[in-house]
Amino acid sequence: MKLPKLNIAAAFLLILLLTAMVPFGTAIVSAESSDSTLPNWEIKFERIEIDHIEEAVAALDEEWTRVMPHGKSPETPSGATSAWLRFTLPQISDKSALFIDKVYGNNVKAYLNNELIYDSGKDFNFNGSKVFIPLSKSVGGQQLYLWTHGGSKDLGIHGEIRVGQYDELLSVYVKQGLMDLIIGTTLIFIAVVLLICSLFMRKGYFSGGYLLVLIILSIGVLVVTYSSFLPTILGDYGEIVLVFFDVALYTLLPSFTFYFEKIFGPGKKRIVTRFRKFQIVYSVFCFSLMVINILLSYQVDDFYRLMTTSVLGILMIVQIILLISLAFIHANRGNVDAVIFTSGFSIFAFMSLSELVMFYASGQSYQLYWWKWGMVIFVIALIVILGRRFTRNHEQLIEYSHQLEKFNNDLQRSEKMEIISELAASVAHEVRNPLQVTRGFLQILGERSDQKEREYLQMAVTELDRATLIITDFLTFAKPGLETVEQLDVSEELRHVTGILSPLANLQGGVIELNLQPGLYVTGSSAKFKQAFINILKNSIEALKDNGLIKVTAWKSGKHIIISVHDNGEGMNRNELARLGEPYYSNKTKGTGLGLMVTFRIIEAMEGCTEFRSEKGEGTEIIVKIPELRRI
Repeated sequence: MKLPKLNIAAAFLLILLLTAMVPFGTAIVSAESSDSTLPNWEIKFERIEIDHIEEAVAALDEEWTRVMPHGKSPETPSGATSAWLRFTLPQISDKSALFIDKVYGNNVKAYLNNELIYDSGKDFNFNGSKVFIPLSKSVGGQQLYLWTHGGSKDLGIHGEIRVGQYDELLSVYVKQGLMDLIIGTTLIFIAVVLLICSLFMRKGYFSGGYLLVLIILSIGVLVVTYSSFLPTILGDYGEIVLVFFDVALYTLLPSFTFYFEKIFGPGKKRIVTRFRKFQIVYSVFCFSLMVINILLSYQVDDFYRLMTTSVLGILMIVQIILLISLAFIHANRGNVDAVIFTSGFSIFAFMSLSELVMFYASGQSYQLYWWKWGMVIFVIALIVILGRRFTRNHEQLIEYSHQLEKFNNDLQRSEKMEIISELAASVAHEVRNPLQVTRGFLQILGERSDQKEREYLQMAVTELDRATLIITDFLTFAKPGLETVEQLDVSEELRHVTGILSPLANLQGGVIELNLQPGLYVTGSSAKFKQAFINILKNSIEALKDNGLIKVTAWKSGKHIIISVHDNGEGMNRNELARLGEPYYSNKTKGTGLGLMVTFRIIEAMEGCTEFRSEKGEGTEIIVKIPELRRI
């Protein structure tokens, strides 16, 4: 089933609009202000976990290493657990502030004139702290010392140190932290809405939707917990953030693969299924390791980080490459869901792979940012696919309803035909014999009667002949079987039929035009075949007006012979078409409807079918489809 062009356009427009949000989000995150960026700062690593500001101030210049913004940060020496950073503040005005994008370490403190002016007050930070310190005009030109301790091997500042107006830097500080929270909570809200809607759907109708809810929810939690602003809000409960981040990641990876498997199947040699099962086992292992690490007060934290950062990161790269490759294969086969999936996933994969490569190339010091936008775009693609599945289910339901209605109509028609067949078989023979006897006596009486009585008797004989024809039709309908089955040349049979009826068509002011493909053969009775098409052509002739034309066409299509009889007569409306073949229904004044009933039964006996197409005033086309002769 092809996706309507309007839906394709809407899906891609939605993805493009969401893609356009990326520069918008970047503009918010990097909101400009009139602040100044410090050109450099210095760092000195320590092996002690106590902040002795006097020793840091007294340290020789040779102990300090100069660091440039966006340059390569010095690696934390083995055994170092803390670091001192220092820089000189520029001349500032009142109501100024200092803003540092990311400072790595569990606890951050700032000193001016050997006095503590800032203390993060936390012993947890896995994604870098944002430091915001209000400043007064009097501290301009002085050296500020920053102490950071534990939690990361990449101790120090990553990013920029900005000094400027308090209001402007506060706006930047809040916007940078809130952007992740807004994106994440929006995704969580979408997941909750989908889950609530699914509760009111029939079982099975939301197939695969629960996995999508789990994926969106996991992504939302990942984005929220990745925000460096969240530990500031949670305070002493910041450690919970890391737990939720890890649990969401362990849930997302196998759920994502499972959802892919639901849409596109297990893949060649069930590679997707096997990879999904491996991910489930590995996620359970990582979760168990996390619980053990927490219970042991983080004594196995190094091993836990190795298994959940390095190893899991490699597995994520493998997963992205595997699924994007399979998605491209399905998209190349014309699967519209695969095209939408590949479009959204390609954007996400490109952003994620690029950042993962940069993350490992930088010794795990690069800070991931763009992946969250790629995830948002991909979530939209997944929602579009789910919407398409709902649409398909709805269309299938409508199709099943139409088929059921057609089945009921066919069943009613079959029951009517069966009743008439039984009635015809039981009555026709008994009625026709007395009619023939009566006709014979009337002819004898007519020979001995005067002219006036002879006319009446002739009218009686004519009506008896008409009754006999009706009974003959009944017998044909009741027993349409082909007594003599032979090979029929369709073209020759139709030429013979049209040769018989051409004079009748001429009397109606019309002509019969033949367009017959040679070499068309079917199995059947020549007499019954001719009777069926004589009935069809007679109906077409009787429907003609002035300059009438009947086109008889026959051709081969696959394993069937198709015969079309198309006239430019009066035509029929939908109600009339629906009643064709019903007992005693006819558009003719003296018609009984038995002719078409007989025709249908003969064609059915030849394992064929009949289709009518007509519009009022535009003529009628009858299409007969009969199996081609089976040659042994």
